[in-house]
Amino acid sequence: MSTPVKESTGLRMGRPFGIPVYVSPTWLIVAAFITISFQPRFADMLPGYGESATYLVALAFAVLLYVSVLLHELAHCVVAKHYGLPVRRITLYMLGGVSEIEREPETAGREFNVAFAGPLLSLGLAGIGALVEAFVVPPGGLAQVLMWQLWLSNLIVGVFNLLPGLPLDGGRMLRAAVWKVRRDSGTGTMVAAWVGRGVAVAVVVVPLLMNVMAGQEPGIGSMLWTVVLASFIWLGASQSLRVARVRARLPQLRARALARRAIPVTAEVPLSEGLRRARESGAGAMVVVDHDGHPVGIVNEAAVNATPEQRRPWVNVGALSRSLEPALVLGADLEGESLIDAMRGSPAPEYLLVERGGEIYGVLATADVNRMFSGV
Repeated sequence: MSTPVKESTGLRMGRPFGIPVYVSPTWLIVAAFITISFQPRFADMLPGYGESATYLVALAFAVLLYVSVLLHELAHCVVAKHYGLPVRRITLYMLGGVSEIEREPETAGREFNVAFAGPLLSLGLAGIGALVEAFVVPPGGLAQVLMWQLWLSNLIVGVFNLLPGLPLDGGRMLRAAVWKVRRDSGTGTMVAAWVGRGVAVAVVVVPLLMNVMAGQEPGIGSMLWTVVLASFIWLGASQSLRVARVRARLPQLRARALARRAIPVTAEVPLSEGLRRARESGAGAMVVVDHDGHPVGIVNEAAVNATPEQRRPWVNVGALSRSLEPALVLGADLEGESLIDAMRGSPAPEYLLVERGGEIYGVLATADVNRMFSGV
């Protein structure tokens, strides 16, 4: 499962292939759930073992399942690094694993290969493990049960991730296929995300219907687990839809079109006087300049609004401005992802827009950019 998550917290386990691997504390929750749920099965499979021993075997299954998840995520990351995509880390958490790949593949084919690498490895390991259990390991003992654990865990990871909906790998493969046919990654994301929502519903409904048709009462534990998985898939698909809608609006994002007209003021000008000049000239922003006319700061709109009107004649604009660092000066011709990347590199409420010759064009307010994406 390869979707972005927030900054990792947890225990760092190592750096295979140079990729940091973290285990979240939430893994302990699912490890306990798997151990308790599978212990009765292992007790039936190993009648000569005591209760404590079968609990240890069940815990070993939980660990092997997550080792399988780790190998699955490593397969994604190795292929991604092969294509020159930066990989931040892998995190194992309650619902599986997350590979944080910082940039999307440039082509549909590469997207498909990165997505398919994980399930392919998992299913390959499952096949090898099944053959070893059938032809190499003596039947009826602990070794056979452990080998059965190994290939079953990889089969579970591989098959589940092939479900054709985002945020699962099968969804990324579907996205890549639609991208290839329609030559539009956004359309691929929309299709795979809506299919992902359908998969989320099916994860709950199909087992429930099977239990009803068989005349069985669904177990509370299994139903709770399917609801948790379905929620994960639904939320991931919904996030993908929002990202697709944001990307669809990126071509309309132009710094020049969103710029506010700005007037130059020196730092000692009273705020009330600066606002009067701005109103008279129809400007929406003020740029602090030195006595040679060079810009040195941008007056912060939030600070202006927070200043009571009766105090504005006694507060200078310089006291409400932010020093103009180089990263806050952007080209007026920036647009789309280039503009977003420039703003992300140095977050600020306002930026100075300049022409190629260095002339002031205006001020870009982050609030105006955010309004373009409100409601997405």
